[in-house]
Amino acid sequence: MASILRQANKRKAAPTAAAGEDVQQSGAPGEVVRRNKQRVLLIPSRGVTSQMRHLVSDLEVLMPHSKKDSKLDSKSNLHIINELAELNNCNNTLYFEARKHQDLYLWASKTPNGPSAKLFIQNIHTMDELKMTGNCLKGSRPILSFDSAFDQSPHWSLLKELLTQAFGVPRSSRRTKPFVDHVLTFSVLDGKIWFRNYQIIEEDPGSAVLRRAQELASGAEPDKRAKRSKKAGAEEKPPTLVEIGPRFVMTPIRIFEGSFGGATLYENPEYVSPNTVRHLARHKKGEEYKSRANDQDAFKTKVAKLQRERKVNELATDRVFA
Repeated sequence: MASILRQANKRKAAPTAAAGEDVQQSGAPGEVVRRNKQRVLLIPSRGVTSQMRHLVSDLEVLMPHSKKDSKLDSKSNLHIINELAELNNCNNTLYFEARKHQDLYLWASKTPNGPSAKLFIQNIHTMDELKMTGNCLKGSRPILSFDSAFDQSPHWSLLKELLTQAFGVPRSSRRTKPFVDHVLTFSVLDGKIWFRNYQIIEEDPGSAVLRRAQELASGAEPDKRAKRSKKAGAEEKPPTLVEIGPRFVMTPIRIFEGSFGGATLYENPEYVSPNTVRHLARHKKGEEYKSRANDQDAFKTKVAKLQRERKVNELATDRVFA
């Protein structure tokens, strides 16, 4: 009975944890250690193209706390993904839904209770396509950089929180390296989210070693060497960014209260589906063809009318020498 009472008192005294966090009591009294347990399930749908598949693979490399699952066959009953996330012990899900082998949609969900957001992905460029000079250590943690526009509207703030929990690599992940050498930027422009990945480049360590070797070889005095090192430190350039890839653009469509469904919290009024865009493009081409055909018919009608109304010249060659 005493052990039951002690366990009950521990539960009452234990601090509450936020979503995705595990609260543990450390050795020191009153000290609380919070562990971020964010895990992401990456799952594509059937019908993805090679470019879409490479994009999912690139994101898997950038997110060491993610787990990739096999392709999902169902496109109507998306609530199955909540069960898959529970089986894989993931509390975030990025579902890449392909339509007509050319359109790619991204579902970002906080499983199993929500919220979730549906976004349209376009202008996809994978790492193999870009061939950028930047590079980063596999498994390193990124710095997430968000545009100030994410704090101006409630729906942008909600999207920022979803993206932070999905792309933010926790420190306690198994495959995470204790390095921060790249930046993931999310910028808002024209109502779209632009994703970029940059490498953080500081001073080349090889040049610093070469400079020290030259100073030692020159036989300079220690005081002069210290002055030179201070001068070189003052002339050091700030860190620069070099793009790594991949890159893509996301257009928000809807934000739902639940995971992969529920009440609509936000709907983008400026979003136009790619089917409508293609339909308008085909309609425009059809109108251009119709206009050219009408012009040709009008020209033929005019020529026939002029031939009928042409007056006969009695002094023409065919009349005189008939």
